[in-house]
Amino acid sequence: MAPVPVFGHREPLTRRDLESIADEDHRYELVDGVLLMSPSPRPLHQRVVARVLAAVSVHCPRDCEALPAPVDVVLADDTVLIPDVVVGRRSDYTERALAGTPVLAVEVISPSSRLIDTELKRARLAEAGCPNYWLVDPYVPSVLCLGLRDGAYVTLDEARRDQTLALTVPYAVTLNPADLVSDY
Repeated sequence: MAPVPVFGHREPLTRRDLESIADEDHRYELVDGVLLMSPSPRPLHQRVVARVLAAVSVHCPRDCEALPAPVDVVLADDTVLIPDVVVGRRSDYTERALAGTPVLAVEVISPSSRLIDTELKRARLAEAGCPNYWLVDPYVPSVLCLGLRDGAYVTLDEARRDQTLALTVPYAVTLNPADLVSDY
């Protein structure tokens, strides 16, 4: 494992600083120039990510692409997020990142990420104009689908346990929280 570099300046970190980190064992994100580190996800988390990705990929429009983490989403030079699942316009993907606002960002909540996902990332994505933000809590299990209205997220739909969501926004997606976490 490569050591995390020491940054010798007191300025907020930038995307360039983030790209200089060679550590492959952790996820690093930037929010307002502050470095955030996440440990490797647990198997339950990855199971849910894989199933959400499969569900959002079925009817994904041809001008968009759904990808799992880690994909950098560059919202500003000092803010680079890595949603667990991101849907972006194909024209906004570069060789290194999604440069611009996603069509949909999905976070699967982990014990270590709850506050970051439900508050910090939610606020930054709303500020950037991301029209759809979903939070999946595998410990309930639940799916909360938020849509951007007048600069703030409002609940568009929600399901718990064995309820099935038949979503139409941003496009047709069917999700059942119990199926997302099932070990079948």
